[in-house]
Amino acid sequence: MSLVRRLSTQQADFEQAFAAVQHWAADTDAGIEAAVSGILADVRVRGDAAVLEYTERFDKLQAASVQELAIAPAAMAQAYENLAPARRQALNAAAERIRSFHQRQLQACGQSWQYRDADGSLLGQKVSPIDRAGIYVPGGKAAYPSSLLMNAIPAQVAGVGEVIMVVP
Repeated sequence: MSLVRRLSTQQADFEQAFAAVQHWAADTDAGIEAAVSGILADVRVRGDAAVLEYTERFDKLQAASVQELAIAPAAMAQAYENLAPARRQALNAAAERIRSFHQRQLQACGQSWQYRDADGSLLGQKVSPIDRAGIYVPGGKAAYPSSLLMNAIPAQVAGVGEVIMVVP
């Protein structure tokens, strides 16, 4: 049995089949939204204690404090150094391509500008980076280095002062 479902607009029952797929997603999304809302509410009330409990529950990682959850810069540097040379080269090439694209994007449309119109009004656009950005990089079966590269590099190019990454 195939896990891939193929739908075609040429099928007589297309509308019904498509609605069934969407209906399942909507129910699932509502359940996920409710669960996440409950977790966020709990973290707002109980703070770090709740974060530590959810980390143990979902990530199977016990920690005495949230500080223990941080990955040390030296550990990240060591992991990078331990990469096979071909993999490291591929990641560096991807990072450079992403950086180059976003630098051009910034030059083309990410600049501030202004002018005075005929009645003397000052009009324009002010572009300024935010101070801090949070990014999520999935793990497990969805552990893609591109998730990190394609979120952190644009933030760096834009001039975001601090990028905070969380992982499962």
